[in-house]
Amino acid sequence: MLYPINLELDDMRITIIGGGNVSYRKCKNFLDFGKSVRVVSPEFIDEFENIKNDIELIYDTYKQDYIKDSFIVIAATNNKELNKNIGIYCKSVGKLVNVVDNITLSNYTVPSYLKRGDLLLSVSTNGKSPSLSSKIKKELEEKYDDSYEEYLNILGEIRKKVIKKYKDISQRKSILNNLVNLSLDEIRIINNEI
Repeated sequence: MLYPINLELDDMRITIIGGGNVSYRKCKNFLDFGKSVRVVSPEFIDEFENIKNDIELIYDTYKQDYIKDSFIVIAATNNKELNKNIGIYCKSVGKLVNVVDNITLSNYTVPSYLKRGDLLLSVSTNGKSPSLSSKIKKELEEKYDDSYEEYLNILGEIRKKVIKKYKDISQRKSILNNLVNLSLDEIRIINNEI
């Protein structure tokens, strides 16, 4: 079973091997979190043209040198044997690797996720049903709309004020726990009053 974790990507080199749809989707996911990646493939689907200024595209066949300095590697080619070899190598040298067509060779997966500013909700079925993950994600998108970005930002501002103003830890906890039951309009008012 996989262990859920959030990673700070700032100091990590990420390389994706492959230039197709899966590679593009994985690349876009990293860009959602402000992280540029290196993508290696002899050819790329047209969509990569839209993000070429935000990533490093290398038009070449896979070579081990391209991933030696990477901490995270995604093997997303249409060649199962190549993906397998990338997975085996990465695991043997302690890299995080996601082999898109072989979960047993992967030591991490990326769940479906919904991002609203600093609010990050993720759903995983450990590869058993990506369709169910997608369904649940859509349900979460309806419940947690774009207003949750502002909602969370205001809660963060209020939290700082409450910590500064109230020294009693149980009083702080009570105030902060009650805030999450209020609407966006209500916490806007409280933020102005506190």
